[in-house]
Amino acid sequence: MSQEKNTEAYEIPAGESFADLFAQDARKVEEGEVVRGTITFIDDDQIQVDIGFKSEGMVDTWEFMDEDGTVLVNVGDVVDVLVEESEGEDGRVVLSKEKADRLKIWDEISAASDRDEAVEGVVLSRVKGGLAVDIGVKAFLPGSQVDLRPVRNLEHLIGERLQFKVIKFNMRRGNIVLSRRALLEKERERMRATTLDALQENQIVDGVIKNLTDYGAFIDLGGLDGLLHVTDMSWGRVTHPNELFKVGDEIKVQVLKFDADNERVSLGLKQIQPDPWIDAAMRFPIGMRVSGEVVSLADYGAFIELEAGIEGLVHVSEMSWTKRVKHPSKIVEIGDKVEAVVLDVDEPTRKISLGMKQIEPNPWSLIEEKYPVGTHVEGTVRNVTNFGVFVGLEEGIDGLVHVSDMSWTEQISQPSEKFEKGDPVSAVVLKIDRDNEKFSLGIKQLEPNPWDDIRKKYTVGSQVDVQVSNITEFGAFVKLEEGIEGLIYNSELSPDRVENASEVVSVGQNVSALVTKVDAAEQKVSLSIKAIADKAQRDSLKKIAEQQSQSQTTTLGDILAEKLAQHGEDE
Repeated sequence: MSQEKNTEAYEIPAGESFADLFAQDARKVEEGEVVRGTITFIDDDQIQVDIGFKSEGMVDTWEFMDEDGTVLVNVGDVVDVLVEESEGEDGRVVLSKEKADRLKIWDEISAASDRDEAVEGVVLSRVKGGLAVDIGVKAFLPGSQVDLRPVRNLEHLIGERLQFKVIKFNMRRGNIVLSRRALLEKERERMRATTLDALQENQIVDGVIKNLTDYGAFIDLGGLDGLLHVTDMSWGRVTHPNELFKVGDEIKVQVLKFDADNERVSLGLKQIQPDPWIDAAMRFPIGMRVSGEVVSLADYGAFIELEAGIEGLVHVSEMSWTKRVKHPSKIVEIGDKVEAVVLDVDEPTRKISLGMKQIEPNPWSLIEEKYPVGTHVEGTVRNVTNFGVFVGLEEGIDGLVHVSDMSWTEQISQPSEKFEKGDPVSAVVLKIDRDNEKFSLGIKQLEPNPWDDIRKKYTVGSQVDVQVSNITEFGAFVKLEEGIEGLIYNSELSPDRVENASEVVSVGQNVSALVTKVDAAEQKVSLSIKAIADKAQRDSLKKIAEQQSQSQTTTLGDILAEKLAQHGEDE
């Protein structure tokens, strides 16, 4: 008869236990029952047990051996055995100590289950859906019942001796289901109550890292979880909690906030450590040369960790004397070791300003000596804008040629029509602004200013013959000479009222006009056609006036002479 069959056939009568069975009369012993007997003989193969039946029973010796093969009983010992066969082939009763022990264990497990008590066992192996556990008989521990939280690696529990609660028991089917989680939850509830009673704000408590997230770590304080936010882990920069901790780490933290009603606890670690910003201004005085690691980049600069919890900002404007840094990644990368100079320290706002370019001498301090005003320089166009071109003189030193300094005579509205990147350029140094790091150059200054002679050549009141070059809403431009134009406003085109210059002149037409104004500084010459007629009229009137004056003078003289002559004759 197999062990499984005997186990399934065995039933405990209602209201009885194994002890009741053991006390029954031997004459009532039947197959599948557990009886108590006395060892009467031991040899290498079998052990003889007297159970008070008509013949003695036999048990295989190995059932009383330990793992080393040592027999653990002696003649005269009283043992419990299971009657497998009431009469074997040789007429003796076949007994089993192992099966009796197993049935006894089932009874104990059943009792523990009824009393809601824990049982102890050893994890044997990983099986589908969970673990196999030896609690005297093989039982099943589902993966969901191993711990309070899901366990990814069940194998690490193999060989562990643990406490379990029986949550399902069926002796007939040989089915036992265990739970370790139920015991842990019960213990956790007990610990939670204790923790809630003892917890206070500002208290320093011990905990264990239970879980890590992007924003913080959950700490088991003893049945109650608290959140240690990433910003409260360190005075320094923490990108992710796993940089500092791993699940299972023991830690001391301070209770920052405690809401007993909602069982919420906020924890802090950096609060129990010295604040590194205390006396930071003394440790990092202005002008001090420091070194650190680039820990973060922003559009406006790079953050440098000087020590744990102390970071300084190098603004993009403080990275290079000569380069126009659009983004710090053009100069440094996260993880780089850099040197800088302390520019400013603001303890209340926890800010330190650093400069990298201050490590090297400022090349702009030598510019005035190297390129004094009036110096002729050679360079290459590095950039073309709407207002001018930047000319590179050396690494990091660019000079600006403004559109107004490109030509004495030509009106340039789009520098891109005259220059391209890479074009060689000759220029003259006009101005150096060292403080603002600006360098002004001029191209037209390489040649004499033709306007210096314009006032001499075109004096106010002189009449010139010119050709109309352009007509606008306000007047007509005329060409005086190559590169020099003058303007005749509408009001100066004719003695009559003129709404549009095209009414009286056309492009290419030759006209005569008087110079009315010359402004060399503004490079403007004003002319007037109407002034010619005005001048002619004024000249005519002047001539008439002179003639009249002359006529009047002759008549009086003649009269006087005539009177004098007559007076002589009378005498």
